[in-house]
Amino acid sequence: MSSEDGLANTIGLTGYAVDSTGIGGVLKARVADFRVDEISTKISLDPRGRFTAANITLTNWETNRFIGKLAKACGISRNRIFFAGTKDKRAVTRQVFIIDAPQKKVAQVEIPDVEIEILGRTHQKIGFGNHKGNRFTIVARGCCHPDGSPMTNSEAMDKIAEIESAMKEKLGHHLFPNWIGPQRFGAGRPVTPVVGRHVIAEDWEGAVMAYLSMEGDENEDVSNFRKHIRENGISNDALEMAPHWLGYEKDMLRHMLENPDDWVGAFRKLPNNLQLMTVHALQSVVFNKTIEARINNDISLSSPISGDIVGRIDDNGQLETSSIVTVEERTLERISRNCKLGRLAVTAQLPGSKMEKPTGDFGLIESDVLTEMGLADTTWQVGKISRLTTKGTRRPTVTTFSEFQYEPVPVAGEETMGEKWAQGPKDGELWNPEGACIRFRFTLPSGSYATTLLREFMRTPLNQL
Repeated sequence: MSSEDGLANTIGLTGYAVDSTGIGGVLKARVADFRVDEISTKISLDPRGRFTAANITLTNWETNRFIGKLAKACGISRNRIFFAGTKDKRAVTRQVFIIDAPQKKVAQVEIPDVEIEILGRTHQKIGFGNHKGNRFTIVARGCCHPDGSPMTNSEAMDKIAEIESAMKEKLGHHLFPNWIGPQRFGAGRPVTPVVGRHVIAEDWEGAVMAYLSMEGDENEDVSNFRKHIRENGISNDALEMAPHWLGYEKDMLRHMLENPDDWVGAFRKLPNNLQLMTVHALQSVVFNKTIEARINNDISLSSPISGDIVGRIDDNGQLETSSIVTVEERTLERISRNCKLGRLAVTAQLPGSKMEKPTGDFGLIESDVLTEMGLADTTWQVGKISRLTTKGTRRPTVTTFSEFQYEPVPVAGEETMGEKWAQGPKDGELWNPEGACIRFRFTLPSGSYATTLLREFMRTPLNQL
């Protein structure tokens, strides 16, 4: 099995909506090839407001790292910066941040590859998911046939149209499986669900050691640092070897060197949202594997069966978790009709201590997924850090994509391309530098992943997304 397949298996991203071959290709060959514009909810401005609202454009910044830099520049805790969602790192992203700092101070911040546009003052905080969606403009370069030979523009366009038509027939108009994408798990190193598994078992040493030492697709300095920890454990040598940008790892190591038995304290060196993300990532693997199991059992993702749990979809494409109901034989026809109209959606598990469970065939499938993952007896209670305890929730099995357009674009100059492109295709990869370049434009509701939509059309190993 290739390492790419290994990554797909680790995060449960191994199925597709329809049987087909794809257009191959690679995303993010240039940072400018991947653009995300957040469609924010309305911010109510007030000159007397406590917070500063700003539209911030980031080029090639991981959201958590940027927040650390911004907090330092403003002289505040990172917990005083609020935003609606993390975005892709190797991309140009534009989104609203609410910052608990004076407007003048924020306006003076200068960070490379960051543009800050002050909107004004506000009393309003925002939280995760407090946006209407995201508008994407993404170029797939080097499209090719399954044998690696280059695709022409017209061949790539025809293949996209064919897959779009097949998905429409199988799932409904502009619907695709609501997979949770690779960036949720850590680009190149899907460490978060591995750490999350240790967290819910309250194995704090395992959680810290996994975060510090798990292998990934990283540069040589980082790989050597992680290998040193795997072979030698926590040491001053490891701290000296840690590249300067691994701030969280260095904080953990310093804590362990000063407090040799305090593994919980070391774990707490991660930002609160990243701590929570480890548990969410494990739930997300369960969700992906549940979607795949439903597809493999030839049960529709978009049409309900008896025993399913469905929920209302609001105007922003979000599930109203307070409205979920179990489908019964007597209600099946009415609920099916509402699912077809996009008012309701079938849901799958993001497991926890109190999550509502389906009955019937899909109930058995959900139970089997948890059993196969060794999570059947998990309580999802975390005693030492109780805010990481999760009740669980449901997530729609399909989501919408709108304003979908695609067109050929010219090949870009070699000098503008990134390192991956310059190295050429490696074994197991599926792209050809002489192949077509296609620009996709579309809008997704918040919480849906552009990479998982494009994966349906590209059919490549995950390291190409």
